[in-house]
Amino acid sequence: MRLADFDYQLPPALIATEPAKKRDQSRLLILDKASGKIAHKHFFDLLDYLQPGDLLVANNSKVIPARLIGKKITGGTVEIFLSKNIGKVWECLIKGRVRVGMIIIVSKKLRAEIIKILGEGASLVKFNLRGNEFMKEVERIGHVPLPPYIIKNRGQSQELKSDTKNYQTVYAEDLKKGSVAAPTAGLHFTPGLLQKIKAKGVGVEYLTLHVGLGTFLPVKTETIEEHKIHSEYAEVSAELIKKIVATKKRGGRIIAIGTTTTRTLEYVFSPLSLRGAQRRSKLYAFKSKQRSPRSLQSLAMTEGFAGWIDIFIYPPYKFKVVDALITNFHLPKSTLLMLVSAFAARPERGRRGKKHIDKAYQEAIKAKYRFYSYGDAMLII
Repeated sequence: MRLADFDYQLPPALIATEPAKKRDQSRLLILDKASGKIAHKHFFDLLDYLQPGDLLVANNSKVIPARLIGKKITGGTVEIFLSKNIGKVWECLIKGRVRVGMIIIVSKKLRAEIIKILGEGASLVKFNLRGNEFMKEVERIGHVPLPPYIIKNRGQSQELKSDTKNYQTVYAEDLKKGSVAAPTAGLHFTPGLLQKIKAKGVGVEYLTLHVGLGTFLPVKTETIEEHKIHSEYAEVSAELIKKIVATKKRGGRIIAIGTTTTRTLEYVFSPLSLRGAQRRSKLYAFKSKQRSPRSLQSLAMTEGFAGWIDIFIYPPYKFKVVDALITNFHLPKSTLLMLVSAFAARPERGRRGKKHIDKAYQEAIKAKYRFYSYGDAMLII
């Protein structure tokens, strides 16, 4: 498919620069992928579309203040945007001229050394602090990694104090720090709404995917099949795998909160996961319509997954695990828009899901929904 097929025009006024005053009072567009029918609700109405026995799966990764401002020893300001932790070094996006061997002073405690220039603004950076000591200093001096379009539309160069809380899900865990962008579909949930969901007999479970910039970097190839998505680190427990299998077995639905959760589940339940060098155990393909006791048992007895995933989902991908998807409205030509376009199709109709998404987005624009990270949500069922 062509990249141009995933373009659309959005009035700048519909780009949300702040979240709804109350998270669960944002708007919610319901898209029935079987019929293409659309309904307009509020996020707290999500409860009406969940059934006892369903399983909600969310990404509990916590966003770190990934924007660091430093100075060269020779003078000049440099912005270091943490992207991916690779052992003893970080892959970072750098704003400012740098060269291999250059030292950047980030704070009295923290210094960065440019190890390798990767191209397109990316470099490998080695810091003098590591582990908890590094993260403690980053949390002290770092800035919220808001998407550039939010800052631009606000007409100011800095984040608001409220962003520290707003750009974080209510269920993000301190022990799961590592995302450089929020899993934004989860921003609509409140503790009260989660409590009501559980009271209805719906399970709520968590996996971890540390969201990297690769999810949001623009696709530059004219045909989307040529695009290569960057890898991101994920963890899925054996207990969650067992619960997913058990839910499928009794006819319940797996409802993914966000595209990051969706990609993680689809990767882990796919033969692709067998390729990972950091696999702890084998996982087997699982197809909800053709499940066998043997494949179910194999999945249930795994030790979980921990490793890097790089699955790129676009039409006409056939989903193996996820039955319904809660998501935000995504940027034109983005890999996230491609994923939801694939999900909006009935399995037997392949690429036609894009027509449903095109219609839904145009209706959302007409109804003045708020778009992107701080914007409104969509439920595809």
